Amino acid sequence: MPALAEAAKEFIAQKRIAVVGVSRRSDQPANFNFRKLRDAGCTVFPVNPQATTLEACRCFPDLKSIPGGVDAVLIFTPPSATESVVRECADLGITRAWIHRGIGGGSYSDGAVRAAQERGVALIPGGCPAMFCSPDPFHRCLKWALNLFGRLPKDVPAPAMGRQNR
Repeated sequence: MPALAEAAKEFIAQKRIAVVGVSRRSDQPANFNFRKLRDAGCTVFPVNPQATTLEACRCFPDLKSIPGGVDAVLIFTPPSATESVVRECADLGITRAWIHRGIGGGSYSDGAVRAAQERGVALIPGGCPAMFCSPDPFHRCLKWALNLFGRLPKDVPAPAMGRQNR
């Protein structure tokens, strides 16, 4: 199993990333990560069933609606919805997903972790891409603190065969 830093680098290297849970409020962590990934050169797709446009981009109601699909999914949903997003990833052949989890519980769900293991989705079950994608001082400190207190996953499974590096 790759270490978190290696898995994060692999995730961020994907060309097409969906961010599920981008909000109408631009000050939300999902929106911040959406912009961060876009600025890093990723093609990102906002997913929110209650919006048609977010962050000046066409918004999609679900993963299957994204033309051409995606290589990875970043999840910012309520924990009760996270498992269904992971299952949708598996159904669509998406082999990489990341559940956002910072200081609080974030989008983490034990059911989502089990679903990923059962369905062959390489899941990063915590942390934040902003800690690895040109981290700002806050995210650099957050990464240090979460690591110090054992709140970051140590190892994550390698992705199964399927959609990879388009």
